[in-house]
Amino acid sequence: MARRGKKKGRPISGWLVLDKPVGMGSTEAVSKIKWLFQAEKAGHAGTLDPLASGMLPIALGEATKTVPYVQDGAKVYRFTVAWGEERSTDDLEGPVTKNSDRRPAEADVLLLMPKYTGVIMQTPPQFSAIKISGERAYDLARDGATVDIPAREVEIGRLDLIEHNADRTIFEVECGKGTYVRSLARDMGRDLGCFGHIAELRRIEVEPFTQEDFVTIAELEAARFGEQGDEGSESADTADVPVDFDAIDALLVDTAAALDCLPQVAISDDAATKIRLGNPVIIRGRDAPVEAEEACATARGKLVAIGAIEQGMFKPKRVFAG
Repeated sequence: MARRGKKKGRPISGWLVLDKPVGMGSTEAVSKIKWLFQAEKAGHAGTLDPLASGMLPIALGEATKTVPYVQDGAKVYRFTVAWGEERSTDDLEGPVTKNSDRRPAEADVLLLMPKYTGVIMQTPPQFSAIKISGERAYDLARDGATVDIPAREVEIGRLDLIEHNADRTIFEVECGKGTYVRSLARDMGRDLGCFGHIAELRRIEVEPFTQEDFVTIAELEAARFGEQGDEGSESADTADVPVDFDAIDALLVDTAAALDCLPQVAISDDAATKIRLGNPVIIRGRDAPVEAEEACATARGKLVAIGAIEQGMFKPKRVFAG
């Protein structure tokens, strides 16, 4: 019988709210963070293009179980639209496909913006991760195919004009899951008759995280290596090198923060033990909810499980290590 290999890395859990720099891909960022923390497991809650900067929430360990709740959260972007050119990728990466000498007045932009607020129909970019007949749209587009991507409903909570000049406009948008800011720039450019593409894009919020939670790569490396700097490389096997991780671990946000959107139920240590074994428990307390499709149970402020509350009982669906 084959022996199971020993897990590599530390069983560290929590959220790292990375301020991703321009030029770094989301997968590359996750790999970097996993290496810095020497974590067993890591994943991100929503891809951020290499040309974009800003918030990339990265889950470590048990926090990976809460990724869907962060992915579903509202997002805020600050972005700059360059007028006069439409590009194949709807950002700076692709070649120009259409151009115009026309430039919009600020009044024209303001008049258009209500059309892009609320629930709207939006067609994702040709270069996107949308699957068409089992293949990614960007793979088909790179092969030279023009992809027929159906429009879909997305929700724009707000769209604000921050700054405008002859060639560019800076916006801030709060939007729901599945919204493409590149499509927003493309469609506004077409409506204004001047074309447009994303020149700069920065994600500044992913609910429930805010800019106050931001941590940079430089701050992580300083915490991890101190005055010695970035010692070693990701290719080196440093898992067995004794290191004091207290400083870098202090930069993590608690796993439970991702579940602020759910009803919270405080339970006893005995109830926590039963729940972690998969057993339901009676919820006590005057303010405890009687019914909830989803709720999270905590003991001594630590996350125990996500589950349903039915007829005054908490029934665990996903449990977390103590």
